Amino acid sequence: MRSLLLFFVLVPALAAAQSPLTFEEYDPPSTLVVPGHPVMRAKYPFIDVHSHHFTAPRMTAEEAAKIVREMDALNLKALVNLSGRSGDSLVASIRNMNARYPARFITFANVAFAGIDQPGWGERAATQLERDVRNGAQGLKIYKSLGMEVRDASGQRVPTDDPRIDPLWRKAGELKIPVLIHTGDPAPFWQPHDGNNERWLELKEMPGRIRAPDKYPPFDSIMAEQHRVFAKHPNTTFINAHLGWYGNNLAKLGELLDRYPNMYTEIGAVLAELGRQPRMARAFLIKYQDRVLFGKDTYAPAEYHTYFRVLETADEYFDYYRRRHAFWKMYGLDLPDDVLKKLYYRNALRIIPGIDASGFPD
Repeated sequence: MRSLLLFFVLVPALAAAQSPLTFEEYDPPSTLVVPGHPVMRAKYPFIDVHSHHFTAPRMTAEEAAKIVREMDALNLKALVNLSGRSGDSLVASIRNMNARYPARFITFANVAFAGIDQPGWGERAATQLERDVRNGAQGLKIYKSLGMEVRDASGQRVPTDDPRIDPLWRKAGELKIPVLIHTGDPAPFWQPHDGNNERWLELKEMPGRIRAPDKYPPFDSIMAEQHRVFAKHPNTTFINAHLGWYGNNLAKLGELLDRYPNMYTEIGAVLAELGRQPRMARAFLIKYQDRVLFGKDTYAPAEYHTYFRVLETADEYFDYYRRRHAFWKMYGLDLPDDVLKKLYYRNALRIIPGIDASGFPD
């Protein structure tokens, strides 16, 4: 009887002790010993063209001052708040942030697609954008809800290239402001959530990011809608967010840049793609040095350090800051100074109007 009792006590305990680690648990520190050069401050002052500060209209003086101190420590000269909204909210945001720190904050307007079925919606949206620019907006941000979630009164998905939106794209071109447009998501979000999916961990942690085929069109279809907008509106400057979700296929991204001279791109939230292919990424950024801007997406001061290290150093095999985006290691691109300057600030100064250029080297 005692032996049987020991069996029921010990066997489960031994089994538990010998159970394999899960993928989430297996994250050993590297034993590789190589030179490392962490970078806490960017080599040159930079402009972050992709940030979100939803509380800007009501941010206190103390909160704003804290952000500016953090920016100073990073050498972050100007920050684009893409979440400026429109109308009175935009005015409040600009009054609270841009007016308080006129050289440090840039605000982009947003557009609401409610009522897109109503006659004249596009013209009214264009008129509102013109009013927002007159009130201080320096660009327009389009969220990924367009092409994914936005629906008209009949319940039909509104594609990014819907002709009802054409007056808005044309007006941005007339006003000479850029449109930073986020379309779609990484392609693996559409793939089966299994062991062959490179984004398996992210989709396990964030199951709402799974793009089921009964709810969303295919990835290629959604991206093609965006590209048709670029082609149809050559006089409007577009900043294709997140490397256009082709950071894992820079040859394809290069083809798009070649095809659409009015398209730029930025590196917000996709640094991990560049950091795992240092030779290819370095060659790409040198070739397209006039077309890529610096962006971060989520404002988190400590995470900028990884961006600086990837872009500025030749370090090998170091950690990214968020494992669900990259279970692989980073490698430095060691970009030439002239390319760094264009990525950090020159390209943004050229295409975003009204930025105070006095704080930049040249």
